[in-house]
Amino acid sequence: MGLFEEVGKNKNLVYVDDNDHGREYFFNELPFLKIEESKTKQLAFLYLDNSLQAVTVFWSYMRSNNALALLSPNLSGDFKTELENLYKPHYIYDPTRAEIENYDSSVNNGLNIHTFPVSHPTNINGKIKVLLSTSGTTGSPKFVKLSEENLLANADSIIDYLPIRKDDVTPLNLPVFYSYGLSILTTNSLVGGKVVCGGIDVLSRTFWPKMSSYGYTSIAGVPFVYEMLDRIGFRKSTYPSLRYFTVAGGKLEQSILKNFAEYAHNHNVSFFVMYGQTEATARMSYLPPVKLLEKTGSIGIPIKNGVFELEHETGELCYHGPNVFGGYVSEPADLATYEQPGFLHTGDLARVDADGYYYIMGRLKRFVKLFGNRVNLDEVEAIAATYSGSIVRCVGVNDKALVMALTDNTIDANTLMSYVSEKTKIHHSVLKIVFMDEYPLSQNGKVDYNKIVDLHEAK
Repeated sequence: MGLFEEVGKNKNLVYVDDNDHGREYFFNELPFLKIEESKTKQLAFLYLDNSLQAVTVFWSYMRSNNALALLSPNLSGDFKTELENLYKPHYIYDPTRAEIENYDSSVNNGLNIHTFPVSHPTNINGKIKVLLSTSGTTGSPKFVKLSEENLLANADSIIDYLPIRKDDVTPLNLPVFYSYGLSILTTNSLVGGKVVCGGIDVLSRTFWPKMSSYGYTSIAGVPFVYEMLDRIGFRKSTYPSLRYFTVAGGKLEQSILKNFAEYAHNHNVSFFVMYGQTEATARMSYLPPVKLLEKTGSIGIPIKNGVFELEHETGELCYHGPNVFGGYVSEPADLATYEQPGFLHTGDLARVDADGYYYIMGRLKRFVKLFGNRVNLDEVEAIAATYSGSIVRCVGVNDKALVMALTDNTIDANTLMSYVSEKTKIHHSVLKIVFMDEYPLSQNGKVDYNKIVDLHEAK
């Protein structure tokens, strides 16, 4: 039985359209699209945000026999055209475009769907159901291949540890094209209660009155969201309906993590630190809230049915589980296969303590080679943040410089560079500092380190 059918079993599920004055729909009341089934699997490009319309389109195509590529509607027009010319999808849903060259437009249950007049002979493996971008930005036409089994297995593992209940009210505050947002949709649709859709941003002023009126029981965010919540005074208030909140999508700075861990402890709220990658559908591990203060900084233990191993020579963290993807797609020919690797190589360096809790020590590629010596940029970030009391982002530039980016212009650049040089033994001549108003972010809300390099080189 597929994901669509499993969600249909949840009689408590209600979708709330915040863009339409809170109008509510049971799952079977959604205005699903009428999609003509073809003998061969077709490719659909779905540019989805977190609106009810996006959710409806997603479930409509999940019910069909097609493969779905989930993309950001905010991608540049040129990049959309480049992708579409490369992959030639049969269906396109994009609320930002009324017309698409070479495609017929028609209204399908109130939504505009673009259809190519004839079927493309694309050979799509029967196991491929969802394609997710590896970057979430405008930088790569590369996708991760996920099967319906991947989606169901990961949702089942997440439901095993997250306290999702049938009376929950969950804001879909992350976009569906992002694996984190997709996992919120799938897990809460399977066993939860109300899912509030539409233009929801935790960092907007309108979120908090809605949290009170809707009675949100959980909040999800990437590290940047919690950095901002800490800055705007989230911890000074109490939220009666809130039972738990989650963070994933990168490493949360240690001092901020401790702040929220203590807040959760003092207010009887569960805080779940989670670790995952798109290649693992979403999650690979979680830190049980009862261990949050004892194991601060850990990514926790593997999820149900998941296994971690550390590669002997490099210390790279590897993962095995039913949620591991079926390979990458860089060109249409890659759609013909679906092959799960024995272990997923995460690219993260890790260690495990005596209790079986894992800690990420850095990225294999988050190094810069200066004067022949490898320097871990994540470690330099931590050292600089400890001294400055502010978040610092570090990038390497052509193995010739280490750039520290800051948003706090009250910090003395020379003093900070001297401190970092002393602690790391990196010669001060290759240390650079750039101040910026805010850190550039990808579509997924993660820090875009490539743009920091570009900004430095442009100065």
